[in-house]
Amino acid sequence: MDLVHAITNRRSIHEFTEDEVPKDVLREIFSKAAWAPTHRMKEPWLLNIYQGEGIEPYVSAVLSSYERQGFFDNYNEKKQERMKEGIRQFLKNIPHHALVYMERDPDLIKYEEDYASVCAFIQNAQLLSWERGIGVLWTTSPYLHDPQFAEDIEIDPDTYKLVAVLQMGYPNRVPKAKPRTPIEEKMTFIQS
Repeated sequence: MDLVHAITNRRSIHEFTEDEVPKDVLREIFSKAAWAPTHRMKEPWLLNIYQGEGIEPYVSAVLSSYERQGFFDNYNEKKQERMKEGIRQFLKNIPHHALVYMERDPDLIKYEEDYASVCAFIQNAQLLSWERGIGVLWTTSPYLHDPQFAEDIEIDPDTYKLVAVLQMGYPNRVPKAKPRTPIEEKMTFIQS
């Protein structure tokens, strides 16, 4: 698959088959993704991949965060339980949850450089996955901003920033492309 084809045909995947991606394939994808641009060769990305039995504690931490944030408050108890069970099953049916995080640098400029590098790493991982027939949904869900969620999954929120969760697996369905705004509407050439 050539680069332009990968970029223009990649889709965010919301439905996955139950098949797990082999660990060596995930290792290869993230290893190659690590060729992302990185300021001062810091390579700031860190990963926890939740899969198999490891998904259950992750899902429990997500649901606890949603409860703390009041997501279920406006519903009666029966509806709340149905919603929680629906979320639990939805998350458990995703073969891999790759939590991407980075160390917090107290220097704001370095922090932003690290964040940009991590985002480039994520995009590389998406394209490399797509090339292998693996779908990814890059999520920045509200629980990533919940310090207690980080503690529940044993990551110190004062030391690390949770950047994203990549939901990964073989696509069950690939959505159609959505149109993009012509670049001429977003680009200005400035010259004397």
